[in-house]
Amino acid sequence: MNKETFVAVDKYYEELIVNADPKFDRINEAADLAGLPSIQVSACQGKFLQLLVQMQGAKRVLEIGTLAGYSTAWLASGLGKDGHLISLELDPHHASVAAQNLAQFDFQGTVEILVGDGLQLIDEMILAGQDPFDLVFIDADKEGYADYLNRVTNLSHPGTFIIADNVVRNGRIIEKNNQDSDILGIQRFHQELISNPRLDATMLQTVGARSYDGFTFIIVNSD
Repeated sequence: MNKETFVAVDKYYEELIVNADPKFDRINEAADLAGLPSIQVSACQGKFLQLLVQMQGAKRVLEIGTLAGYSTAWLASGLGKDGHLISLELDPHHASVAAQNLAQFDFQGTVEILVGDGLQLIDEMILAGQDPFDLVFIDADKEGYADYLNRVTNLSHPGTFIIADNVVRNGRIIEKNNQDSDILGIQRFHQELISNPRLDATMLQTVGARSYDGFTFIIVNSD
């Protein structure tokens, strides 16, 4: 097996069962034109996120890392009319591109992009006493994953579902002496995870249009 096969299988199922609205392709086209990195989830993974929001019955969703708004749009597509999604983005340029991309959709729920340091924005939400989130998607700087996890547990309730993307890194995650900051960040994230008795989790490896990687899935239990 090789990457070409993985991409072809993804394409096969995108056309067979995902059948995404053309607006999603326009998000990626706009991202390319704006010079944003092509690191968004695949269409199959995006639809998976939408289904998770629906299965969770989530009314409040937090996304950490907006980029061009591709995963944001998939998550928002799973919301009901009373749903609310907040997406955090550090880069104002990324946020501007995402806002334009998301404006073409007519989501049932509301979608809000907050610009700034993710940890600071989360701390502000905690201090403001915001209601907990039902689902959290972490797809931002890997060095910050552990801190994001630590913070968002303070904005969670029993049953909150937390998803972390890019946790396999083409298999390099198991390299004990790898000093890459992204690898170290993901390793620290999982140490933070297993040290928290409120959290129960598993990991799934993935292959496809985004090569070889994986997701960690976490559920928040009661105290």
